[in-house]
Parts: sequence; structure tokens; C-alpha cells
Amino acid sequence: MERYWTLISWGPEGWLDEIGYGVFVTVSLALATLPFGLLIGFLIALAKQSEEPLLRLAGNVYTTIFRGLPELLTLFLIFFGVQLGLQYVVHLVSPGTTVEINSFVAGMIALCFVFSSYASEVFLSAFRAIPQGQYEAGYSVGLSYAGTMRLIVLPQLVRIALPGLANLWLILLKDTALVSAIGLSDILRQTYIASRVSKEAFLFYGLACLIYLGLAIISSYGIGAIERAVGRQETAR
Repeated sequence: MERYWTLISWGPEGWLDEIGYGVFVTVSLALATLPFGLLIGFLIALAKQSEEPLLRLAGNVYTTIFRGLPELLTLFLIFFGVQLGLQYVVHLVSPGTTVEINSFVAGMIALCFVFSSYASEVFLSAFRAIPQGQYEAGYSVGLSYAGTMRLIVLPQLVRIALPGLANLWLILLKDTALVSAIGLSDILRQTYIASRVSKEAFLFYGLACLIYLGLAIISSYGIGAIERAVGRQETAR
């Protein structure tokens, strides 16, 4: 038992320093992906309900591709495929120059594509849940389309979409484990290295389970606080 406590302690004989850094990388990756995924998902939802056929087609193609591909395959396509493409373009301009894509950036881009494709469906469902009369009410009091969206539609949209987006955040937090496949030092990769070196796979993978569950519980409390805040704002309105 003493050996186990030593292995999961801080310091040169323990692995908690490395695993703590993995937690930092995991949370940073998820937080960096979230705003871009929400923005792209919102824009895709607008495109899918647009009156312009080409915009609707582009939105449907986007969601079909990134919801249809396995997340790990999307990650590999971004990390290896984009790197090869950039290498080819740079080679035309400057022969002999090498290009390497940072694994954090590649993971962020791949997760952003996947997250936004699902988020767009959540936003689209929320848009459809808002009666058309809400738009007409905004126009009737002289608001422009942008004003109607900002003052009338968006507050309702956030409230309706929040439960679905909260679930997607938890999925995103778990999907960050995929980046260990391209060498990023997240929780899973650090625990994998620790288990290989110490020969204590059950100990470190069990610790990884507890960490992910802890992050999910903390996220649930945060999401609950956001939902209560949105509910209070809705009541005040």
C-alpha cells in the first residue's frame, strides 16, 4: 500500500506532477475548443434554416460529414492530412522547409469540427422551438432582424439549447482523451506512461477514471449554476 501512495504522490518518485499537467492540458483543450465550436455551430444552424438553398446544402453537408466520421479518424485527418497539405504548399515556395502542426492545435481543430456539427443540431432544434410570432413581434415594434435576434430570440435560444449544449460539453471533455493518440500529454497519455513504467495499469487507469468523473461532477455543478442564472434572467424579463 505504501508503494501505491508513493506512486501517486508529488515529487521525483511519484507521478502526480505529470498527471496534474495532463489534467491542465485536458481542461485547457476543452475550454479552448468550446467557444469556437459554439460559434461555428450557431452559424451552421443559421445556414441550415436559411432561405438560400446553397447555404442549407453547405450546412447539411458539414454536419453529415463530421457527425458521420469517427472522431479519431477526424483527428488523424487533421493532424496528418493538413500537415501533408501544408508541407506540399510550403515545399513549392521554399523547397526543403519542413512544417509540423502542433498536436494541441490539431486536436482543438478536430474537436471543434465534431463539437460544432452536433451543436448546430441543438441550436437548430432551439430555433424551431421559438414561435414565428416572436420574430413578427420584434419586427412590429420596429426592430431589425439583428435587433430581433439579439433582444428577443437569443435569450430564448440560450435557455432552450442549454441542456443539450451541457451534454455536449461533457462529451467534449471525454473526447479530449483522443488526443493522446497524436502524442498530446493529456490525462490518458500521462496515466498510460505511468502505468507502463510502474507496471501498475489498474492503479493509474483507475485514477484516470476518478479524475474524469471529478471533472464531470464539477462541470455538472457549473452547468447547474448557469441554468439557474439563465432562469433568473428569464424570470426578470
